[in-house]
Amino acid sequence: MNLLFNPAVISIILLCVLCLKRVNVLLAIIVSTIVAGLLSGMNVKEVMDVFISGMGSNSETALSYILLGAFAATMSHTGVTALISDKISKIVSENKYVLYLILALIAVASQNIIPIHIAFIPIIIPPLLKVMNKLNIDRRAIASVLAFGLKMPYITIPVGFGLIFHNLIADNLVQNGVQVMRQDIWKSTLILGFAMIVGLLIALFISYRKPRAYENLEITCSTPVQTECSRYSLFVISLAAILTFVVQIMTQSLPLGALVGLGILFTFKIIPKSKMDCMMNEGIYLMGYVAFIMLVAAGFASVLKNSGAIESLVNQTLSVLPDNIILTSLIILFLGLFITMGIGTSFGTIPILAVLFVPICLNMGFNPSQIVVLVAAAAALGDAGSPASDTTLGPTSGLNADGLHNHIYDTCIPTFLHYNIALIIFALIGIYLLG
Repeated sequence: MNLLFNPAVISIILLCVLCLKRVNVLLAIIVSTIVAGLLSGMNVKEVMDVFISGMGSNSETALSYILLGAFAATMSHTGVTALISDKISKIVSENKYVLYLILALIAVASQNIIPIHIAFIPIIIPPLLKVMNKLNIDRRAIASVLAFGLKMPYITIPVGFGLIFHNLIADNLVQNGVQVMRQDIWKSTLILGFAMIVGLLIALFISYRKPRAYENLEITCSTPVQTECSRYSLFVISLAAILTFVVQIMTQSLPLGALVGLGILFTFKIIPKSKMDCMMNEGIYLMGYVAFIMLVAAGFASVLKNSGAIESLVNQTLSVLPDNIILTSLIILFLGLFITMGIGTSFGTIPILAVLFVPICLNMGFNPSQIVVLVAAAAALGDAGSPASDTTLGPTSGLNADGLHNHIYDTCIPTFLHYNIALIIFALIGIYLLG
């Protein structure tokens, strides 16, 4: 019973309920943070101090989103995104599955090849909404495709964001006494990639295969977008994209990579320097809300950790763990799901899970490969489905350009059901097969 009254449990449930009641995500996180702190015995001033100081842990991510948003906005004003959208429209014709494939490939590329993450979505998706409406595509299917492309690559492919994710797993496991090689992480997490594929196929061919009608509404941009792109512009944009990727890989810094890309676009005068302020404002317009939610989510996580709510939740859960490895794994996966739902980031959940669960896994006889699967899946669970996750905020930022796509009911719930259930099942299968 004490488990149900844990501050972390109550605050995360409150967060989900507020979001389901269509309360703004930003406000829902702040209210849930205050409730978590007060229930943990902190006063309001302490809660806000920890909350504000904790926001700094996601400052690099927030800065990345702002700069990548500016990079994407600048690219759109060169005409390249209009060109891409037009080409996609012609290729798709009357086949919605071609559109699914193209968007999935673009989303995957945004994680591993040209790591601009979700910044491409509010640029590429809005011009395609009329195509989707013409084909009567259920936008929940598109949200599932985009979430797949944003999530599957970092789980299974050790390049770009995947390299960061795999390094985090390896470093934290080694620090807690599990000897694993970074280059071997993908071998264990590959089965989780198959889980994502299964979840995607179910979403596209079963859950959201029926037509869904949307009203054709005009979408207005804050500034005019160029519709033609010269060969010179294409060359410079390609160079900027490649160097953004290279710098990000070499320095492990997304903000620096985005800054290099922006520098190239302005240095070679693809966009006049006189429009630099306009492009930065456009980037903030595109990605600022998402960036700020990530900051607030980090503050929420900081309050949960500093209040002892998460540690207490885990200790209460560990006290009832069974001796069976599969059942223990299931409980740990659910706990990981719960923590990530509140924090909103799988990357930020890894250190928490490693410190708390690795010693238990070692005592119960889990081998290193099983521990990798367990930690990776437990961290990734909730990333799809969390109202504060970039995996859900990104798709909504594009699909709701005309105000007809609801963040909770059309993005969070569909992605939660299709990917988290599949990840739990396949993680348990992987742990069994690797035993």
